[in-house]
Amino acid sequence: MELAGWSIEPPLAYVAAAGLLFWLGGRGRSVRHEPLRTASFIAGLLTIVLALDSPIDGAADKLFWAHMIQHVLLLTVAPPLILLGGPWPRMWRALPPAFRTRAGRSLARSKFTAPLRALARPLPAFVLFNGCIVAWHVPALYNATLNSNAIHQSEHAMFFFTGLLFWARVIDPGPLRPRLEWPLRIAYVTGAMIVGFAIGFALVVISHPLIPHYAALAHRPGAITALDDQQIAGGIMWVPGSISYTIAALIGFYRWLEPDGRASPPRPALTI
Repeated sequence: MELAGWSIEPPLAYVAAAGLLFWLGGRGRSVRHEPLRTASFIAGLLTIVLALDSPIDGAADKLFWAHMIQHVLLLTVAPPLILLGGPWPRMWRALPPAFRTRAGRSLARSKFTAPLRALARPLPAFVLFNGCIVAWHVPALYNATLNSNAIHQSEHAMFFFTGLLFWARVIDPGPLRPRLEWPLRIAYVTGAMIVGFAIGFALVVISHPLIPHYAALAHRPGAITALDDQQIAGGIMWVPGSISYTIAALIGFYRWLEPDGRASPPRPALTI
């Protein structure tokens, strides 16, 4: 269903459910001291809607650079904004007490808990996040997302959820405390930024269109060529795609160099 370029897709239902849980979890409690957290969480949800339900999604079928904007929003904007909102305890409180008790016991006994915790460690999270980015930008897989809605939705889900794993090691979202010392956090985000740089650079310097779907289009909005479209996409991956990493690295440098008397000491580094 579409309205003036906006569409109603399954991700919108998930966003609405998350927003409802966040609102219900805050009822009857003093949340006036957390306006920035609330604003960040809402901004993160709206970023998902912007990426997947706005005219950007429709343009992504015809413009490589519009598709790349989707990727940047889902990888480097929505996850850190949501994590900055520290939503998990508040959303958990929205659930019925009996359900929370049963779910907590089930999770404690589940054989999947330990593997999931292992995947959330810094090194696996880094590998999953960046491996996902590299894999989905291989031309054959990238082209497959444009020919199958199911594959496309799977790509978006993987971007977002591996993004949550990655950025949870950088941002302190409450229950998932990163425990990385500041120099390691700087190296962590810088390494990921280099991966994005490499993909963006390749898209800019390669002298022929890489994605058959875009190369085969007879016409594009703006009458740009397939190669121009690809180079703009590379520039988006290169520059806007680096903003979140750069901000995180600068904050890390500031906190690392902050005088010992003012800086809160980081917790011991988590085993990588």
